[in-house]
This record gives sequence, structure tokens and C-alpha cells, in this order.
Amino acid sequence: MTDQPSAAPRPLLFTPITIRGVTAKNRIVVSPMCQYHSDDGGPTDWELIHLGRLATGGSGIVFGEETAVEARGRKTYDCAGIWADKHIPMYRRITDFIRAQDAVPAIQLGHSGRKASCHGAVHDFRPLTDEDAGDGFAPWQGVSPSPLFEGPRRYAPKEMDRDDIRTVLDSWREATRRSEDAGYDFLEVHGAHGYLIHQFLSPCSNQRTDAYGGDLEGRMRFALEVAEAVRAAWPDKPLSWRASCVDGVGGRWTLEDTIVLSRALKDRGIDMIDCSSGGVTGDSNMPAVPRIPGYQVGFAERIKREAGIPTIAVGLITEAQQAEDILQSGQADLVALARELLVNAEWPVSAAQELGVADPFGSMPLEYAHRLRLREKHKTMPINQGGAETVAAMRAHLGQG
Repeated sequence: MTDQPSAAPRPLLFTPITIRGVTAKNRIVVSPMCQYHSDDGGPTDWELIHLGRLATGGSGIVFGEETAVEARGRKTYDCAGIWADKHIPMYRRITDFIRAQDAVPAIQLGHSGRKASCHGAVHDFRPLTDEDAGDGFAPWQGVSPSPLFEGPRRYAPKEMDRDDIRTVLDSWREATRRSEDAGYDFLEVHGAHGYLIHQFLSPCSNQRTDAYGGDLEGRMRFALEVAEAVRAAWPDKPLSWRASCVDGVGGRWTLEDTIVLSRALKDRGIDMIDCSSGGVTGDSNMPAVPRIPGYQVGFAERIKREAGIPTIAVGLITEAQQAEDILQSGQADLVALARELLVNAEWPVSAAQELGVADPFGSMPLEYAHRLRLREKHKTMPINQGGAETVAAMRAHLGQG
């Protein structure tokens, strides 16, 4: 008997992962990407095609864009929302399609807080003005822990009182319920990027003196109440938390603060921390986070190690080996891509080919995979004597011989 060589181990990037009974076929996550194509909060054909394209590309978990839990919590009139039951069937056709591609449909719930009332990204988030009202886009007042401006706005944000806090918590709870009815299997709370939860967390934007402000414990109170409300309404499925692990330039929310928060979120049933950065600025000496490949992976590594909670790494992850190394080294449990997938929605396929997966097309729909497998077979098919004569005759006929 001779020893047979063992098969090469499957790359971790393409190893399934199960969280609370929900299994993703690989560790590749489509990160939420705001599209500004919604109609009164509801998704349009744009979202169906955009997310459908990403789902057929082979990623394991497909997030829709940040979705507002109430109408005033949008940034723009074109932002996604799930504040009404009418939205449920609109999202259901998208989640049904994503699931049919053997991908996990995921939703990110958020609230813009004081970042409300502006135009979209392609217009550089220009604030709405009284002139916009004539076109049907009247500015509205956002809410925030403290009445501090987020850049120029028509109205200063309303400082949230206890009734406002209860109302927003109820909105998060109801949006979570609707997400379940809409067919989502993975939910993320957006607690980052200078939006409402982050506004409560950072001392740059939270100057309250009541139980929701002051020290770290007070500033974390609202975030933890959101976590409790969402987990109660989403008891059995994966729940992640998008965190700005540090503030923006001059901020005062640190990675050490995020580690404390992550431990508290873990105690409240959050399964993973999705590690981003920035969104609230200030006047301290906190530097900018340099935009280099994998620039936020270190946050995911430290939080995973020191808070004892799984993490998602994101931030200029573009190469297959780079993603595999992040997972193999234990820096994170999932890797999330955004703009790279806009360039190449089939990035999972090219990554599988680069990493030597035996069937690199296996994550794609069968209608695609069958033809691509057949093409690979034809490319390697040997040409016998008769075949060579046929090729020579064809070239002669075409004037190429």
C-alpha cells in the first residue's frame, strides 16, 4: 500500500460558516452600499438588479443598503427605509431572489440623526435648502443627542428627549420585525459613520448631562438599548453591529472605547462586530486613518481578540490572497467588500480560481456554472490527429494557414 497525497485544504475564504443556524456558503460579504434610488423608502428595480447581480456573482452574504427605521432617519429623500408595512413585499421580492442564488439576504438598519436632510452622495451630500422645497424636497429637522450642527443645515437638530428616545427605539423594534417578514436572514445595526448611534457614543457629538451622556457608560446607554430592542425582536438569527472603531480626524472615540462597547454588545446577544471607522470629527489630535489596503483590519483583529467576539473585516480588501490571509491569521471571521464588487461582481469566482478551488464556479447559479465549466473543459481538451487536420483545414479556409 502506498500513501496517496492528500487533497489540498479548501481555502478558508470558501469554507461555509454557520451563525445561529444560518449558513453562508463562503466568507465573502457584500457590504452595504447606499444607492439613492428608493421611492418613499421602498426599493425599486434598481435595487433588484443591483443586489441580484451581486448575488449571482457568488458572494455568501449579500447586504442591502443602510435602511432607515423611520422617515426622518433618512439622509435623503431617495434613501432606503422600512418604516411601514407597505415596504415588506417590496423587499420580499429581492430577498427571495437572493436566497434563490444560495446567498444569505441581509439588511442593515440605521438612523441618520443629525445627518438628515441633504442630497445624495453624487451631489456631495449638499444640504437641502428652502429653494429645494419648490421641487418637492423640503428640508426637515433631524434629531440628535445634542443640538449640534452636522455641517451646514437648514435646521439645527432637535435634542432628543426621553419621548424621542422611546419613539426611535420603538422604530428600531418595528423595523426589525418588518425585516423578518421581508425575508431577511441576517441583520446589522448601523452604529457607525457619524449616524445617530455614533452621535450618542462620541463625546464630540454628545454633550448631554443626563443618563444618556457624560461618561462612557452614559454615552453607551442608547446603543445598548437599541441592541436589546433589536435582539428581542430578532431572537434566533445572526445579528451584527457596524462600529466606527475610532472617530474621524480630531475625534475622541477610541479603539479602547469600542472594545468596551463590543464586550457589552456581546453580552446583549450581538454576534459580530463589523469594523469600520470615522464619521464624527473633533478638535483633538486624533489622526486620519490612512487609506491603505486593509486599513481597518487591525481594528477587527484587536476587537476579536480582546472583546472575544467574532468580527467582519472591511476596507480596501481587493485581492484573494489578502482576504484569505486575514481569515487564516484569525484577524476576522468574515471579509466584506464593496467597491471592488461594483467593478467585478464575480470577484468570488476569480478569487476561487486564484486560490485553487477545485470548482471555482460552484458559487454561481447553475445556468452560469454549467457553461463556464464546459468552457474550461474545452480549453484543456487535447487535439488528436484528426482534430489537428480539421483545425488546419479551417485555418486554410479562413486564409490563416
